[in-house]
Amino acid sequence: MIALSLCTLALAAQGPGGAVHFGCGVKLGEVSDRSAVVWTRLTATPDRNRDGLAWPDGAQEVPEGRRLAEMVDAVPGALGEVRVQWWPAGSIGLRASTGWEPVDPARDHTHQFQITDQLRPQTSYELLIEGRPVGAESPDCSLLSTLRTAPSPEVSSPVRFTVVTGQAWARRDDDLGGHRIFAHMQALDPDFFVHTGDVVYHDKPGPFAKSPALARYKWNRMYAMPLQRSFHARVPSFFMTDDHDVLKNDCWPGQSYGALSWEEGLSIFREQTPSGPLPYRRLRWGRDLEVWFVEGREFRSPNTMKDGPKKTIWGEEQKAWFFETFAASDATFRVLVSSTPIVGPDRSSKKDNHSNEAFRHEGDELRAFLASQDDAYIVCGDRHWQYVSELAGVREYSCGPTTDRHAGGFSEKSRAEAHRYLKVCGGFLAVSLEYTEGEPALVFRHHAADGSVNHEDVRARGSNH
Repeated sequence: MIALSLCTLALAAQGPGGAVHFGCGVKLGEVSDRSAVVWTRLTATPDRNRDGLAWPDGAQEVPEGRRLAEMVDAVPGALGEVRVQWWPAGSIGLRASTGWEPVDPARDHTHQFQITDQLRPQTSYELLIEGRPVGAESPDCSLLSTLRTAPSPEVSSPVRFTVVTGQAWARRDDDLGGHRIFAHMQALDPDFFVHTGDVVYHDKPGPFAKSPALARYKWNRMYAMPLQRSFHARVPSFFMTDDHDVLKNDCWPGQSYGALSWEEGLSIFREQTPSGPLPYRRLRWGRDLEVWFVEGREFRSPNTMKDGPKKTIWGEEQKAWFFETFAASDATFRVLVSSTPIVGPDRSSKKDNHSNEAFRHEGDELRAFLASQDDAYIVCGDRHWQYVSELAGVREYSCGPTTDRHAGGFSEKSRAEAHRYLKVCGGFLAVSLEYTEGEPALVFRHHAADGSVNHEDVRARGSNH
């Protein structure tokens, strides 16, 4: 659980140039019972360039004779060093420290600290993140936040996490602040957060991000927004890839988007988010909950390939890992988080997920496996509407897009037999492990874009079998 106690984003040293800032904030992520990742980026300015030059209609590159830093909402990077110090909340004494490390100009002036096996379970920590220019002796900017680690697997403990998808710049509902759901999620004080993908949209105008520089530009301006910046300094995140934030709509390996290659798109995603060693991973939160985050772009077959045993979204290695670890888990509740739907139903025109015909063979395989597992649930993103669906004993919860402006693509009049809840709207999904007289229940709440609750589904132990 994160609670920001101090945030000094621009304690700039006085002097000619050289000052550094955390203009894109920091991102905490990949939290476990003993580890976490702290993402940092040094910037030349404390905020985005609000008075910069507007992008011409249809722009795919920086206008001739101009620099990217001159464009509206640009957040240029800066050279320098960063470090993280941490200590148990409320304690007095020595601090653990990463030491000073240089940001990498080849990776957009970012640096990620992997704090691995250096934390204690179910413990609150204070963290001080600092930055300084090259050659400086003292910090130039700092940010203080707090982090609570997961409990050990033998400990029963409540938990809450939130889930979103579809975070488009042009469809934000607060022009200056960003996406309002981040304030509403922050008010719930979640233990962690999941972004199922479509974090930025390379293939939407203003500009079209057909180069690595413009892809980074879109990440920078999104995370210079105050609502996003505040939230990610408080709540550790698990980011998952989807099509629009790797390359373009419905993409697969081997493709490109202008001058942006598949490999560059994946690399930039991992550069801009707190990332662990593997794109698929799982999180154990105490005795009663385990969550799997799967990778849905990197290992997939072409969408156009004929369906059959060889056609895959997950790839054989990831699929074998999932089947083995999911079946072996002794957690009371198990949740699979997928960037795209597995149950659906989806629009018949979509050809890039397990709920439609294009990947029917692997979809049937996954659904049959999940139907054989007690207290197993799916949470998915990608779709621009909220729903709860159940097919052959497999229950799926779609979080819906971040804003009402982003909702669409389905009609509530098209409610299918599988739907237990359906609403075409923006918002987010909150999942809570709650206890009544010592008995755990998993509660799924769909929230509207204003934070109010649209739908609640309480799942007691044994509810799905």
